[in-house]
Amino acid sequence: MKKILVVVLVAFIMIQFFPIDKTNPAPTPGMDFLKIKNVQPEIAQLINTSCYDCHSNETRYPWYSNFAPASWFMKNHINEGRKHLNFSTFAIYEPKVQAQKLQECTEMIDKREMPLDSYFLGHQDAKLTDGQRKLLIDYFKREKKETERKMSF
Repeated sequence: MKKILVVVLVAFIMIQFFPIDKTNPAPTPGMDFLKIKNVQPEIAQLINTSCYDCHSNETRYPWYSNFAPASWFMKNHINEGRKHLNFSTFAIYEPKVQAQKLQECTEMIDKREMPLDSYFLGHQDAKLTDGQRKLLIDYFKREKKETERKMSF
């Protein structure tokens, strides 16, 4: 048993030599969702707190991101999140894609698939109440309709 613990400890120490890259891409204020949509402060705060760490270029890495393998899981999640939706570069999406992304936001929040439960472990402030969920869902629905309206011109 002692040998197993030593091997596990040595392995844990060894994997710490493979840190993740915590560099965020440069800010793009002219493309950022919260800026281009002129989002109300209350809704902007909810989106920023519950979405931006994984779905923007403004990730704030918590203390536990310094330790593998948790850091590897986190980095993979952030990369996947940005790939599916990046609020920092929202303006580069074509209007049709923007409408689709807004619909996906509505669905993911409504189905309680976002934010992920695992995200709450270190981010209790990201938990959304039913009222906050409704507020975000209604907001994303309105933005989707507005985006589609502008496409028809």
